[in-house]
Amino acid sequence: MSSETLDRGLVLDAVRVTEAAAIASWSEVGRGDEKAADQAAVDAMRNALNDLDIEGVIVIGEGERDEAPMLYIGEKVGKGGPRVDIALDPLEGTTLTAKAMANALAVMAWAPAGTLLNAPDTYMDKIACGPGYPEGILDLDKTPAENAAALAKSRGVPTEQITVCVLDRPRHAEIIASLRSVGARVYLITDGDVAGVMNTADPETGIDLYIGQGGAPEGVLACAALKCVGGQFQGRLVFRNADERERAKRWGITDLDRKYDLNDIVKADAIFAATGVTSGALLDGVKYSEGFVHTHSIVMNSSTRTVREVRMKRLL
Repeated sequence: MSSETLDRGLVLDAVRVTEAAAIASWSEVGRGDEKAADQAAVDAMRNALNDLDIEGVIVIGEGERDEAPMLYIGEKVGKGGPRVDIALDPLEGTTLTAKAMANALAVMAWAPAGTLLNAPDTYMDKIACGPGYPEGILDLDKTPAENAAALAKSRGVPTEQITVCVLDRPRHAEIIASLRSVGARVYLITDGDVAGVMNTADPETGIDLYIGQGGAPEGVLACAALKCVGGQFQGRLVFRNADERERAKRWGITDLDRKYDLNDIVKADAIFAATGVTSGALLDGVKYSEGFVHTHSIVMNSSTRTVREVRMKRLL
C-alpha cells in the first residue's frame, strides 16, 4: 500500500470509524456499566469497519477469539480493498465512561499489512516523549529520575520544570518516588494511557514525559500516534505467567526481554484516529444540541506528518 493510498483513501475513513464508536458509547456515559459502554463501542466500530472498502485484519483488538467474540485478534473486516493491519480500542477508558470522567476516547490505527507489532494481550513497560529531543534520549533501563533529568538537560531547564504523566496505580509507587526525588511534577491519571502518551506530543497539555506499565495493545496504538507527529517511545513486554509467555510465542515473539522502539512497533507509515467520548485535555466529548450530534476528533497521517482536527455535526 502506497503512502498516497494511506493519505487519500483511508484518512477520513479512519475518523468515521472512531466517530461511530464514540457516539455509540456516549449513550452509556455516567450509567455505571463498563461492559455496556464497551459493547456499544465495539458493535458500532465493527459495523463501520465492515462497511469500508478494505481488506483488514485486526492485530490489536479486544483479546483473542476465545476471549472476545467481537473485534478479536485475527478477525477480518471490510468489503475488500487495500490490505491493512488494524489496531483498535473501541473505548479507551471504560471506567472513565461509566463514571462520566474525562479523557475517554475511541481509538484506531492502521498501517500496511504486516507492519504493526502483533503484541499479545499482556502488560508493557513504557516510556515516551514528544518531538524535539535528541534520538535515544529515553532509556527504559535508566531510572525515571534519570530520564526526567535527561529531558530537562536537553531543554536547558531545571528538572522541576518537567511534568511526567503516570497511571495512578500501586505498582507505580517507585516510579513516582523516583520522579519526585528530583523535583519533577507527576501528573497522575486514573485510566487512558494512550491519551497519556499522546499528550507528550501536544505542548498545550504541559506533559513532557510518560512513564509506566500498561497494556501492550495500548502501546501499539500510542506508537502509531507518535509515528505521525514525531516523538520517541520504548517498550518492553511484561509477562506475569507461563500462559502469557506462551501467548507471545504464538504471535511470533521469541525474544521476551526485547526493548522495542517506535519503529520496531510500527514499521511503516500509519494512520491514527481518535474521537472524544468524554471531554479531556486532548479532545472534547460527544455532545447533543438542538437536534444535532457533535464530535471532536483528530486524525494523523505519518506519511505526510499531518494532524487534522475534525469537528463533525450531524442532524439526528
